[in-house]
Amino acid sequence: MQARLTVEYDGSNYFGWQIQAGQDSIQARLEDALGRIFSTPVRVRGSGRTDAGVHALGQVAAFSLPRAFEMAELHRALNALLPPDIVVLGVAQAPDDFDSRRDARSRVYEYRVLNRAIRSAFEYRYSWQVREPLELDAMNRAARLFLGEHDFAAFRTLGTEVKSTVRRVLESGWSRAGERFTYRVEASSFLRHMVRTMVAAMVEAGRGKCSPETISELLLSRERAAAPAPAPPGGLFLIEVRY
Repeated sequence: MQARLTVEYDGSNYFGWQIQAGQDSIQARLEDALGRIFSTPVRVRGSGRTDAGVHALGQVAAFSLPRAFEMAELHRALNALLPPDIVVLGVAQAPDDFDSRRDARSRVYEYRVLNRAIRSAFEYRYSWQVREPLELDAMNRAARLFLGEHDFAAFRTLGTEVKSTVRRVLESGWSRAGERFTYRVEASSFLRHMVRTMVAAMVEAGRGKCSPETISELLLSRERAAAPAPAPPGGLFLIEVRY
């Protein structure tokens, strides 16, 4: 029997989702808590990796239950053992063949930009402060060019081994509420640093430093050096994994 977890976390203090030697991670914290509950090592498999400093409102993970356990009791026990910045929102029984990564149809991310000259004492962990005025229409013109199937080789981290750099983007758009700009994107899957690099390119268009149509040129170039450096990790949130 498997259990499926829905997890939210503030990634500010962690070296990403995945276990890495000598580093604190979300996966390591979950496995430590489960090991204490079941008195045996438990391996947790996430729907995908979030990088250091990236947050999640709806990460999905699964693990095989070492023994029968009431889901509601497991839910309470996990949240009692986890630190305050990692919270299990839900626990449910899952089929034995459930694969949290391969079974996902799409993933939804949001990126938050704080557009003002003075920094925020509250938003600094959860947004990218951009001081220059941003043009929402230009950013949305750029965002629409990501829709559909494209080769995102120019928007990934070099050295990451993947079979293909082609991805299908289902939603891509910006909204604004006062000083906060929020980018929402949904795709079948993402390359490492893909969303943050997309955001950096669109912000350049919003600043007026390039034409929104530059996005098409970057996609066609397939050259990582042609695209800007990724936006900071703190503004990125994994919102939902859809199955």
